Amino acid sequence: MKRVAEEVAASGVRVIRFEFPYMQRRRESGKRGAPDPQPVLMKAFREMIDEVGGPSSLVIGGKSMGGRIATMVADDAAVLGVVCLGYPFHPPGQPAKTRTRHLETLRTPTLIVQGTRDSFGLPEEVETYKLSRAIRIEWLDDGDHSFKPRVRSGRTEADNVRAAIDLVVDFIAAR
Repeated sequence: MKRVAEEVAASGVRVIRFEFPYMQRRRESGKRGAPDPQPVLMKAFREMIDEVGGPSSLVIGGKSMGGRIATMVADDAAVLGVVCLGYPFHPPGQPAKTRTRHLETLRTPTLIVQGTRDSFGLPEEVETYKLSRAIRIEWLDDGDHSFKPRVRSGRTEADNVRAAIDLVVDFIAAR
């Protein structure tokens, strides 16, 4: 996320990163802990939207769970768009436990960048989901949940991260 944020910012887009409360506690205590309940995560996202001046010119997003929470607040917050890097469509190894119901009716333009080997949602699984037409999914060749490809693929993590950055910059520019 750090590299993506830096590169998107270098393209002229103002980027703001924040931590959910449980992440702040982890950093301060040095101890791992479970993520906060969904309502706490959603509240934190809404508060950050208000803190940075409201949604009128804002594209929100995040990596994995952060992107998921962004999609859950986007319509009510009336933001311009959402960017999800590695969306957690389901827990790894549990494709029947989808996290997609709210994506069926999402109205906010959304870009999901997903690796083709992402254990949180493979192309053949995702193509069976009923998703809003507002969602655009871009697949990164041989990438896992962190976009890292296998060595034998001939691609590098840097290739996939660069592709993700380019997709994000283009998506935001179109808003």
